[in-house]
Order: sequence, then structure tokens, then C-alpha cells
Amino acid sequence: MKNSEIKALSSEELKEKLSAESSNMQNLRFAHAISPLENPMRIRETKRVIARLNTEIRRRELEANS
Repeated sequence: MKNSEIKALSSEELKEKLSAESSNMQNLRFAHAISPLENPMRIRETKRVIARLNTEIRRRELEANS
């Protein structure tokens, strides 16, 4: 998910997407602990998407407060 796609989402959609990605991350970690994933880079990509979502949510909070 690109930054431009993230910025186009509403605040509510960002929180929903963050929740979905967090549960996806948890599932990936469990699956990887049991048996190696076919593409372990998905874990890194998911972590980065979560970070981008958190960054955008925080940016909007700061804009609303100023």
C-alpha cells in the first residue's frame, strides 16, 4: 500500500485498515513460527504498512490539535 493510497483514506478507514493489518501480521508470525513462509518478506512489508498507517493517523491527530 502506497503513501498516496493511505492519504486518500478517511480516518475511520485508516483505523479499520490498521486493525486488519495488525491481525494479518499476527497470523503471519504464527504461520512462520510453525513452518517457514513461502515468502517471508511479507512480514517486513506488513510491518511497514502498519508503520505507514500509524504515521498517517498520528499526522492527522497533530493537525487536528494545531
